[in-house]
Amino acid sequence: MIVTPTGQACGASVTGVDLTQPLDPHSVDNIRKAWLRHHVLVFPDQPMSDDDLERFTLYFGPFGEDPFIAPIRGREHIIAVKREADETCPLFAEAWHSDWSFQENPPAGTCLFGITMPPTGGNTLFANQHRALEEMPAPLRSQLEGKMAIHSAKVAYAPEGIHGDADQAGGRSMDIRPSREADASQLHPIIRAHPETGRPAIFSTVGYIAGIDGMTNEDGRALLSELYLWQTRPEFQYRHVWQPNMLVMWDNRSVLHMATGGYEGHERLLHRTTIGAGKSAFGQ
Repeated sequence: MIVTPTGQACGASVTGVDLTQPLDPHSVDNIRKAWLRHHVLVFPDQPMSDDDLERFTLYFGPFGEDPFIAPIRGREHIIAVKREADETCPLFAEAWHSDWSFQENPPAGTCLFGITMPPTGGNTLFANQHRALEEMPAPLRSQLEGKMAIHSAKVAYAPEGIHGDADQAGGRSMDIRPSREADASQLHPIIRAHPETGRPAIFSTVGYIAGIDGMTNEDGRALLSELYLWQTRPEFQYRHVWQPNMLVMWDNRSVLHMATGGYEGHERLLHRTTIGAGKSAFGQ
């Protein structure tokens, strides 16, 4: 197995391993170590089936819960990230976020497998939140230390949200299910130690953060805006360019990510699983 860093703020390519076959514990351990070090791993030229994708996911944790998006037919833990060639709805996930940070136990990671990729555009951006914290100006960091963020899916998935009833009526191809359950909120530290490495990082951003506990809405939004401008700076980013039969896994505890467009008139389809916060099939 060969791990080649991207040379950008995070990410590495992994070759010399066949993900269409079961992996031995030593290979899984090496992949986990590379994942924790580089935060985003790219596996090119892997003609995986849905069975392969699910098996690979379970090496690194249990399946996470994917609320508000229905799974594909015949599967409980795979969702389709898709866009038809003639679709005009706003792009899905075109905002910085950490997947499902509004949950009590947010997922450790995400696996995304490219099936139908447009000839241009459709890149995914990642932002290294360890580096963003390490290079943060001291005055900003002092304002964030010890603060708890109020996470919620309301803006995105409530019936009146961005992906609410009106969005679904507009012809979106993804099977999104808005719900009043999106109104719930959950507190998480803005700065927290990675549960496996202990390395501190900024956790999530305004995509799923509705405010800061103990601060007025005005003051909280001002501080979150300042944080957002810092944590998404270009020097903390890795731009991933997709190819068919490519698997990408990322660490939601270490990076933010967002989708980009630029492929109007072309179909795009990926299958996604979530790595839950818990022990894997190998007990890690």
